[in-house]
Amino acid sequence: MKSKKLITINTPKIRLNEGEVFGITGNCKELGDWKKAVIAAGSNATYANFKIKISGSIKSIEYKFVIADISTKDILVWEDSWNRTLDCSAENEEEIKITATAARLPRQPMKAAGTAIPVFSLRTEDSFGIGEFHDLKKMIDWTEKTGQAVIQILPINDTTMTGTWEDSYPYSANSIFALHPQFISLTAADVKKDKEYKTLQKELNSLPQVDYERVNKEKTRLLRKAFAEAGEKTLTSEGYKKFISGNSHWLIPYAAFCTLRDQYGTADFKNWKGYAVYDENKIKKYCKTHQDDIDFHCFVQYHLHIQLSDIRRYAHRHGVILKGDLPIGISRTSVDAWIYPELFHLDSQAGAPPDAFSADGQNWGLPTYNWEKMAEDGFSWWKARFRKMAEYFDAFRIDHILGFFRIWEIPLEYKSGIMGHFSPAMPYSADELRNFGFDISGGRYITSGTPDGTDVLFVEDPHKKGYYHPRIAAQFTRTFAELDEWHKHEFNRIHDDFFYRRHTQFWKESAMHKLPQLLAATQMITCGEDLGMIPDCVPETMSELQILSLEIQRMPKSVHETFAHPANYPYTSVCTTSTHDMNPIRAWWNEDRELSRRFYYEMIGGQGEMPSDCEPWICRRIIEQHLYSPAMFTILPLQDWLSIDGKLRFENPEQERINIPAIPKHYWRYRMHLTIEQLLAEDAFNEDLLGLIRNSGR
Repeated sequence: MKSKKLITINTPKIRLNEGEVFGITGNCKELGDWKKAVIAAGSNATYANFKIKISGSIKSIEYKFVIADISTKDILVWEDSWNRTLDCSAENEEEIKITATAARLPRQPMKAAGTAIPVFSLRTEDSFGIGEFHDLKKMIDWTEKTGQAVIQILPINDTTMTGTWEDSYPYSANSIFALHPQFISLTAADVKKDKEYKTLQKELNSLPQVDYERVNKEKTRLLRKAFAEAGEKTLTSEGYKKFISGNSHWLIPYAAFCTLRDQYGTADFKNWKGYAVYDENKIKKYCKTHQDDIDFHCFVQYHLHIQLSDIRRYAHRHGVILKGDLPIGISRTSVDAWIYPELFHLDSQAGAPPDAFSADGQNWGLPTYNWEKMAEDGFSWWKARFRKMAEYFDAFRIDHILGFFRIWEIPLEYKSGIMGHFSPAMPYSADELRNFGFDISGGRYITSGTPDGTDVLFVEDPHKKGYYHPRIAAQFTRTFAELDEWHKHEFNRIHDDFFYRRHTQFWKESAMHKLPQLLAATQMITCGEDLGMIPDCVPETMSELQILSLEIQRMPKSVHETFAHPANYPYTSVCTTSTHDMNPIRAWWNEDRELSRRFYYEMIGGQGEMPSDCEPWICRRIIEQHLYSPAMFTILPLQDWLSIDGKLRFENPEQERINIPAIPKHYWRYRMHLTIEQLLAEDAFNEDLLGLIRNSGR
């Protein structure tokens, strides 16, 4: 007789009426045979924990979440969606643990609060000058202690390309699969905790900010030493062999990439002589002649995988959701661009059009996607990317989700974001422009009279010659100023129609061609960063696909508002006070005094003279507004949670910002000013925060 298997299913709870209970039912007797509900055990305020023992002979189960009568367990409300499924076929697994997405019941699910913080910003007594995966355990402890249920982090993929601080930018990875070695816990990867280690650890961990170059240099050196002394033990273990077997399709090319990068002193594979063009057979031979280096990089990735997998299990045991971050782009000097150059437009750069935060737009320097080519195999590259994330995360944020509708594409020869255009798009032909009153023959309106090439009204589409886009914000050019009033009026009409109306349905169809297929590859809760110049089709598409929006008070979605009010946010959203690209609350207060003044009187009902600093009571009132919003998740930066306490908050708010998007090469090095151990010991603050969160219904 086959032994029993323990199935543990975690999920956010839902709001219940008196006499009701949250439950699960399914297609076997252990799950009630679709007739009765099985009730969660060991739940906390925001998370349900179902533990079901099933026969070892059952290969898969189907189930739904339900609302049942608390006394009889009769089912009152069924989940309004397809059956959920779970593969139970693995012979050697006695216990299976998963975190399911929120129950799709015709009742509003329980709302949750959470903290956003990059892994590199964590600080514990055990850190090595930078936050590590291991440090997330103590962050999970604090999250649970204060009644929160979500931890949101920034991308954690390897970005090592130059070996300098410029690699600190987390949105330009050298692999969509590989984890960054900087996040490894050295002692858990066989590095000896000897005198040298302790001295280095103490010195680096005392730094107020991350010394990216020194931390990574020392970690690599110590890992090399540990690998030489004890690597054979790992390489011959069953766990390592299983990891290699399941990940070799990306792991071996990544290890070869890292070895070639170090050999040639550059990640730009165009300079790798005979290896500039990826050739699988040639790389196999290269790996055999550089086996020690290949094994080292695989050794590091294995330990990173083991450590992060352990963190996920720990989070689940404590009812905490881990939320990852999916960058919209990849680096042009990455494993992916090396192996699959046909999937990318390497002659273009992704960025963002001008906005209130950057008059010149943004140029991220990342290549854009060749979606037509990606579609040929059903977007397998993207699906593999999503599935890899799902190994570690329960929810994820799609960075710049507008990129799945259209991306702001800038020709490689330009640095300025204002010379970009949307892709895909429906540009105008020369004949259409002529009919509008703009004859471009002879280069008129498309040839610049300035050295930087920006003084034009139209830019040519690089993929569709003879077709033209209105240059965004061309109203500020000299060429526009020299137009007569009729032509100015016509250009404004063309410009506004092109950017705000012409592509509405076209871009929706573009997104719907990709996103449903990609989202089907994962059960993670999907959140979209939908900020900036948003076409009307984006909110409706995200709603149809059950993608949570991002709501920020100082970046209202309505053009008629200066500030959004959290009370008006949709339920299917994540609300926050600030992001890693913005100043936290206190530093924002000092950015624009007139704007802060309006906020003080209009949004928080301030009386008398506005305080010169964003005092704790002001921060508290702002956070209360967000906690009481209808949004499913209120996820705030740690800096803003701490802002409500006059003793715990950092002395200098100007040093709490993580990134400045207007600076292309910004040093990402923010660290917590206190350790998580110190934070856990702040009983009065933690009790206060727990009360705030519980009283809000989260």
